[in-house]
Amino acid sequence: MFLVSFPYALSQGGYWTLLAITVIAAVCIYTSRILVDCLYEEDDGGQRIRVRSSYVDIAKRVWGQKLGLVLLSAAQIIELSMTCILYILVSGQLLYGCFRSCGASLVTWIVVSSLSLLPCAFLQSIQRVSSLSFWCTVAHLIINVVMIVYCLTRISKWHWDQMPLDINIFEFPVVLGIVIFSYTSQIFAPSLESKMRDPARFTFMLVCTHVAAAVLKCVFAYVCFLTWGKETMEVITNNLTQPGFKIAVDIILVMKALLSYPLPYFAMLEILDHECFSTWYSFGISCRDDQNIIRPWAVVFRIAVVFVTMLFAIFLPHFSILMGLVGSFTGSMLSFVWPCHFYLQLHDRTLPWYKKLVNWVIIFTGIVICGIGMYYSGLALKHAMDGASVSLESMSFNLTHFDN
Repeated sequence: MFLVSFPYALSQGGYWTLLAITVIAAVCIYTSRILVDCLYEEDDGGQRIRVRSSYVDIAKRVWGQKLGLVLLSAAQIIELSMTCILYILVSGQLLYGCFRSCGASLVTWIVVSSLSLLPCAFLQSIQRVSSLSFWCTVAHLIINVVMIVYCLTRISKWHWDQMPLDINIFEFPVVLGIVIFSYTSQIFAPSLESKMRDPARFTFMLVCTHVAAAVLKCVFAYVCFLTWGKETMEVITNNLTQPGFKIAVDIILVMKALLSYPLPYFAMLEILDHECFSTWYSFGISCRDDQNIIRPWAVVFRIAVVFVTMLFAIFLPHFSILMGLVGSFTGSMLSFVWPCHFYLQLHDRTLPWYKKLVNWVIIFTGIVICGIGMYYSGLALKHAMDGASVSLESMSFNLTHFDN
């Protein structure tokens, strides 16, 4: 969803933004791979065997059963639930902007968006989720192609001389937040690797997807920025002046947002089932029966989760800023700091010095980004609490500024 903000990010960081897109992609490939490596240990014969099944299992091995379970489960649930709420908020916003003339309120469109997501409560497997994610990717590619083709039709008016060569020191930390948030996938890495038909190709999959994403983001950001130059808005579709064309693009973005919802939603439910209901404080219950079918009470609970995310999107006036404050910690820790920390703890004896150095550099960088994100989020929250006018339209984009 946040690709639409990349041209604006380029307007603030120039070529340094393109460098950040590339470097952060490489770092996320590395942290996802080492996180999956932490699931394995070598037996006496040197064969790799999978002894853990999730991010939480790794944390429990390093920090102990209770602390690892509580910290990782809480961080993942917070991150995933906030992402779900954002998708609902953005969908409602876009629909409200498209059909403002019909008189329906923003709350109405948020409710409509949420009701369309109720079938997610019946999702039973990651395969179904991946099918929805495929169509999400299709919508994503349509937006990319449409916007790039539109920009190419205006190539004679491109602003070649407006690409900034310096860094806006106040805005570039925000740019880093946008870029990092667009890559975070470490939460899903253990589950995806275990569900692959050929897990040995996990690293190959990581490289292919992240390289493709980095190239696409760089091309999209560069082409769109050249089209509008210094007039580039925070959400690039707002630069479109033809009402019909803009509505069509926004509707596709709504489809992409709604199709993006099932993955974090399903991952959150899996954590609640496997790590919380089954083991946390000895609840000893499971959302599935002996035939691996979702129990009726679990379906009701899943529907309730959709409504809870809807209510958060409606009733928290400064939700996105609060989310940024919390997400600055959870995002940086989950994607940068903790994978490297766990890797060092579990494989320290076998790692050469240069690999240890790489991990420590990533840990330090993640902590710095976390501190910067929390600082700017705290400032935004203070201004909001002091009565500064923060429109709901701008708040949804603030997440891309401040999350992570």
